[in-house]
Amino acid sequence: MDGSGTSDGGDGGGSLRPMDAEQLRECGHRMVDFIADYYKSMETFPVLSQVQPGYLKELLPDSAPNQPDTLDALFDDIREKMIPGVTHWQSPSYFAYYPSNSSTAGFLGEMLSAAFNIVGFSWITSPAATELEVIVLDWFAKMLKLPSQFLSDVPGGGVIQGTASEAVLVVLLAARDRTLKKHGKKSLEKLVVYASDQTHSALQKACQIAGIFPENFRVVKADCSKNYAVAPEAVTEAISIDLSSGLIPFFICAT
Repeated sequence: MDGSGTSDGGDGGGSLRPMDAEQLRECGHRMVDFIADYYKSMETFPVLSQVQPGYLKELLPDSAPNQPDTLDALFDDIREKMIPGVTHWQSPSYFAYYPSNSSTAGFLGEMLSAAFNIVGFSWITSPAATELEVIVLDWFAKMLKLPSQFLSDVPGGGVIQGTASEAVLVVLLAARDRTLKKHGKKSLEKLVVYASDQTHSALQKACQIAGIFPENFRVVKADCSKNYAVAPEAVTEAISIDLSSGLIPFFICAT
């Protein structure tokens, strides 16, 4: 990362030429070894990074290097500069946000995916990618015992989104558009969203993007004595009040 490496070949170093197959093989083995060693020692690191904001600026140059580094130099920089600034999401002691959200087996799949580098925006760009996505999402729908309209053999089916926030936005837009087709485009100002007070802020952000009026976002208090569930009666009451005011309830986020 300091731009000092200029060699190439067996040390995984820094020629501007792309790696050939044998260099990839050697460097790939070393990278897998590095990751495996990290996983073996992960429990020795503090789960939460102990650095202060702006720490990395003091350790890296002001401008991009003119030459690539060797792989050895890269590993040294990762150990000395990167790992101290890492919050270890895969640590067995990590319980925030989405704990243990990956797997070592998944790394191999990501490696293969990066190698193919498929941009799957339509079937023709790689039929296998599109069809595998459809099949696997059908598997998930069946595992979750979702209604048949979630399967691909009827109008519906699923699609993989990049993030949970993106998925929330997509489903909100779908519900909004279906409602506006029924009530007319001028009804946007009447659409109402309901959510638990435990719901992630991604929903409110999605509402802003979708044009839902902020005053039409209803927060229903969860019951901490019932595993933070929202009582159906509370939602029903909120919906009844809005209906009587001429508003249009169209979206409920349960969690």
